[in-house]
Amino acid sequence: MSISTPGGPERRPTVVSTGKKPAAGRPSAADKPSGGKAGAGKGTPRPTVGGKGRKPIAPVKVSQGRSWGPIALFVAVGLLAAGIIGYGAFAAYRGSQPWQERADAIKGVVDFRKKDKALVEGGKHQPGVIKYDVLPPVAGPHNPAWQNCMGDVYDAPIANEHAVHSLEHGTVWITYRPDLPADQVATLKSKVQGKDKLMLSPFDGLDKPISLQAWGFQLKVDNADDSRIDEFIKTLRVNASIEGPNANCAQGITATGTTPRDNLQQPTQ
Repeated sequence: MSISTPGGPERRPTVVSTGKKPAAGRPSAADKPSGGKAGAGKGTPRPTVGGKGRKPIAPVKVSQGRSWGPIALFVAVGLLAAGIIGYGAFAAYRGSQPWQERADAIKGVVDFRKKDKALVEGGKHQPGVIKYDVLPPVAGPHNPAWQNCMGDVYDAPIANEHAVHSLEHGTVWITYRPDLPADQVATLKSKVQGKDKLMLSPFDGLDKPISLQAWGFQLKVDNADDSRIDEFIKTLRVNASIEGPNANCAQGITATGTTPRDNLQQPTQ
């Protein structure tokens, strides 16, 4: 004989009577819990988290700090690279500009080509002493003979009339006060000596320690280490010539003194 319960979520197993009694002290099959051994006493294993046979998951340790050293280094390198690229782009842009625009961009430069067009016409040769309104002169009438401008360093003043002719040929003429410190003079010499279309000489009565002249341009500075000196030379040397890049700078006057020399035999240009 069998006894069963109606179907449903709490359906109980069918019990089949065999006519035999269970042995004393041993529970029957109906008394054993489903899915495990009889009893929940000592020795019964506890279920583990996550299912049978799984080991507990070790907690993940999260670092609370951040290493700023590598980050700061990366940022610094990035900024340096950006600066180099930016400067290169700016230099390329400046190099593509016409030289006169670059000259006008030099801080403190005076462009007499814009202020007095008659002054910078050129080609006006005349002997004797010439009075200049701008000192040191930057353009205007001048002696037929030019001052030698092959990187010459003069230790005494030279004649304006010869120097202006050198400017017409594309020379940058650097002048300085006679009392300029020796180390400053040495710095100026290093920029000039042995370089074509450059010359250096002392000049009495300057209102600034150093004055640079090219044909139609002038820049006055206080110190020989001023970066604008190199910029002026780079931009205006040869470019400022109104007789072309091949105008002669050799075979010129090499003597010092402020009185022009009219009786010397010299080719004119």
